[in-house]
Amino acid sequence: MSSQAHQKIPTHEASQQPPTPPGKVAIGTRVEVELIGEAGAPEHLAFDVVPYSQADFSSGFLGVGTPLAQALLGQRAGSLVPYRVGDILEVRILAVATSQRAPTGQPATDRQAVIQEAISKSDSDDAVRFSLTVDQKWGETDPEGIISNWK
Repeated sequence: MSSQAHQKIPTHEASQQPPTPPGKVAIGTRVEVELIGEAGAPEHLAFDVVPYSQADFSSGFLGVGTPLAQALLGQRAGSLVPYRVGDILEVRILAVATSQRAPTGQPATDRQAVIQEAISKSDSDDAVRFSLTVDQKWGETDPEGIISNWK
């Protein structure tokens, strides 16, 4: 084999995706911010910006489609970004670096399971309420049986 066979040749795919400029908030960055509220006392927050399918804010992974991530995308450390949500007025970006960690597990699948469980609980509650309504009017329903047999 010639030495030319070992040379790395840039591919068309690699040239289509320009690298994120250093120091700008983007997917794959670790961001430290201060949330500045109406009371004036800043609240420190740090997170990694990730695609929606990997979002798990309780573990520090903020989905790119969230309002906060959308407000910060493309901004640099030192920026003061208007962000009116609740009592928050603006966000000061303290630091932006390349993320050094990745989400574990399957956050999107876990989220879907929690949603399905909440839907089932809501449906069960509706069935019990209906049963109690019928029981008051016609009698002889068993709300506890509905709950124990719910799937």
